[in-house]
Amino acid sequence: MTLVSERSEAAFDLLERGRGDDAVRALEDGCGVGDADSLFALATWYLSGTVVGRDRAEAQGLLCAATEAGQVDAALMEIALTGNGAFGAPDWAGARALLRTAARTDPAAEAQMRLLDSMDLSTDGAPASIPKGEPLCASPRARLFAGLVTPAECAHLMSAARPIMEPSFVVDPATGQQRAHPIRTSDGTVLGPAREDLVVRAVAARLAAVSGTDVSEGETFSVLRYVPGQEYRMHLDALPSAANQRVKTMIIYLNDGYQGGETMFAANGLKVAGRTGDVLLFDNILPDGRPDPASRHAGLPVTAGEKWVATRWIRARPYDPWSWRPGE
Repeated sequence: MTLVSERSEAAFDLLERGRGDDAVRALEDGCGVGDADSLFALATWYLSGTVVGRDRAEAQGLLCAATEAGQVDAALMEIALTGNGAFGAPDWAGARALLRTAARTDPAAEAQMRLLDSMDLSTDGAPASIPKGEPLCASPRARLFAGLVTPAECAHLMSAARPIMEPSFVVDPATGQQRAHPIRTSDGTVLGPAREDLVVRAVAARLAAVSGTDVSEGETFSVLRYVPGQEYRMHLDALPSAANQRVKTMIIYLNDGYQGGETMFAANGLKVAGRTGDVLLFDNILPDGRPDPASRHAGLPVTAGEKWVATRWIRARPYDPWSWRPGE
């Protein structure tokens, strides 16, 4: 075990024992001697705000120092947060330059760079062309964009999500404890801002373009995996009392070859069995802003194989993923 890993491991051990202040001091000591892992760990704590107060400027400085000290994960996180504007205005050109530098020595960055180079993008990461999609029904208003996301991009989204997948749960408002999700029985995760690499960001920009919205109005991707017997029971995506409503839903079908699992709308019986890279777009609200009952839908039980989807909910106005709380 190296001195670097010993320093960061000691800090996490202190945290597990409830000694948060001592853990922070241990990381600060490591930062003082240029310990790359300590710099990265403390940066993530300042980003999350769970151990120390959230401070994005402090996090940015620590990430930069960790990158310079050779911490590969810090470099990739700095690129993501530069691209999506966590440290200020989104800087696609700056983030891409950082990625190109990282790609010289890091295989993961090199793979991202190759995938980005294969995309037809403008200088700000937006798609160079915008397909119209196929209308499916008028109530709810729904369209299907066949093959909007390439198989390689779908594979990247699944790869980004796979290490952090966990069973779907909700937080009990009375106890604060996690319990099994009453509607969704899949495994899932969210690709938050720190995991929104430039490939993920470019796919998000493409979804924004075809939906006629701004990329800042989209929530971070929610990636779900269903195995036989798992489903997403009938529900509305519109929130009951949100000030910034989910006005649209976009579902990327990340794979095919499974059985069952169709997206079905209760109002008209429409079933959508997307193939790899297809994107389903539908409206969640009526013209007067009320939730549209016709948008009630389900992910039917998978009967064979694995089904993967990535959902992006679109809000009425720009959405801050750092300030999310359940039900908002």
